[in-house]
Amino acid sequence: MIERIPILDISPVIFFGGEFVPAKAVAGEEVTISATIIREGHAGLKAYAVLANSLGKEISRSVMREVWQGTDRYEGVLTPPSEGEFTFFIEATDPEHVDEVASKSASFPIRAERVRALFGSWYEFFPRSEGATKNAAGTFATAAKRLPAVADMGFDILYLPPVHPIGYSHRKGANNSLTALPSDPGVPWAIGNKDGGHDSINPELGTMADFENFVKEAKKCGLEIAMDLALQTSPDHPWVKTNPDWFSYRADGTIAYAENPPKKYQDIYPINFDKDYEGFLAEVLRIIKLWVSKGVTVFRVDNPHTKPLHFWQELLALVYKESPDVIFLAEAFTRPAMMHALGKAGFQQSYTYFTWRTSKQELTNYGYEVARDTSAFFRPNFWVNTPDILPFHLQSGIPAMFALRSVLAATLSPSWGMYAGYELYEHRAMKESGEEYVDSEKYQIRIRDWEGAAKKGVTLAPFITSLNQIRRDHPALQRLRNLIFHNTGSDSIIAYSKRDGNDLVLVVVNLDPTFAQETTVYWDLKALGIDEPTFTVTDLLDGSTFTWSAITFIRLDPSRPAGKVAHIATVNLK
Repeated sequence: MIERIPILDISPVIFFGGEFVPAKAVAGEEVTISATIIREGHAGLKAYAVLANSLGKEISRSVMREVWQGTDRYEGVLTPPSEGEFTFFIEATDPEHVDEVASKSASFPIRAERVRALFGSWYEFFPRSEGATKNAAGTFATAAKRLPAVADMGFDILYLPPVHPIGYSHRKGANNSLTALPSDPGVPWAIGNKDGGHDSINPELGTMADFENFVKEAKKCGLEIAMDLALQTSPDHPWVKTNPDWFSYRADGTIAYAENPPKKYQDIYPINFDKDYEGFLAEVLRIIKLWVSKGVTVFRVDNPHTKPLHFWQELLALVYKESPDVIFLAEAFTRPAMMHALGKAGFQQSYTYFTWRTSKQELTNYGYEVARDTSAFFRPNFWVNTPDILPFHLQSGIPAMFALRSVLAATLSPSWGMYAGYELYEHRAMKESGEEYVDSEKYQIRIRDWEGAAKKGVTLAPFITSLNQIRRDHPALQRLRNLIFHNTGSDSIIAYSKRDGNDLVLVVVNLDPTFAQETTVYWDLKALGIDEPTFTVTDLLDGSTFTWSAITFIRLDPSRPAGKVAHIATVNLK
């Protein structure tokens, strides 16, 4: 039944799997509530967005205002004050009878999670490479020595590839060779051998006690540990014998290995979710609880798009009920509909297409998509590279390209990440037409001379440190929905802003890593909330100050010895 004053097309409302699921927020984050509200004739109306707690008690309300006159589209802002479950609804009244509610919408859920679900800087390394020498692989003990350096760069989360025992059957060798030498360590995602499976530690890295100590040392440095959750096995995993119903079989009775045509993964068995769903669900829940008890608070889930959606929805709901602080990142480079569905199913974050968005138009379109169109259910994490992905634009090895891509990732999205070696400009590809690293760390141990690179000055680490410090100092960069792009006169320069309260940050990036580019930036002063014709900014990267206006000339030259790829400027608001 239509209400006396119809309230239509309410947002953010997420209907998924036959029910309304919570819109995403974090404690203290502003959430824009919008709706189309109409009434007959020419009489006016007043509308309010109302926030209620889990018991349905009103805790705050916001006046909704018409976005553009004559559109009947109204917006208001609600802010969940703490973590937890909330609902919101909309009231519309006759302005002449303010205390008499004419219409009230249904209530819709909002979930406010901890801030790290939205904002964080991620770093990935392989423990077996950290502290490795020509004669010995790295361990948790040697890798722990690298933790202060990661923390000093300003990262919040350290992501580890699987740390479990690695299978021997069909073990891959260097550069994905099908013939492994006795010295080849194997692919960490081929999980399981006689030493155990997903609930065990690879003895080559140390013991469970060593892992627990590693987690404690990370926390002392202010780092959370993200564990890889890869629901697959090697042919040697204990599940192959104890739970044969968890796998699919070929006509000849052998277990089917993983395939992603034309690629074949003979060293990995995928899971069949249809034969013993409840048993497998219980086992995965047990595994997650085990690692949470060891201090793990974040899970990076490998290939979640190849598993049933209802499995994730049920599993993540069970984990949230018991451990609401646990965060799940979906490693799902797949079709948008599936990526979005995983967010609706409960994943707090997801990998994104940012890695392949390079032009001004691509970045603008994708930035608006994740900041506006999908932000109610899909939180992006912008990664500049991964062990699987060496994008073509990095293969030149030009340091300025590494710098500008890190600026984009760190300022467009509140969560961003990089894989170790990025700061050393690692860029050699296995083949010209591919995006895989030669001598990939997935298949072998990589020894890096961090100290030598720092002494020679051939490292991006100081720049990364500055970026992460700027992010920590400026709340505007810790939000997603506040992204606004501004026009520029060149396709080689992109400009955008973020504002949170009195914190206003303007970013201008030269997308050309080789040559100086110059243009006029047309700042939308109304969108920025600036009333004066000119305003003073301070570049947070080098401390220089400028006077800018609605029409500002910008020149960025990355070719100089101390090349300038971007301005990240804070506005000195009066």
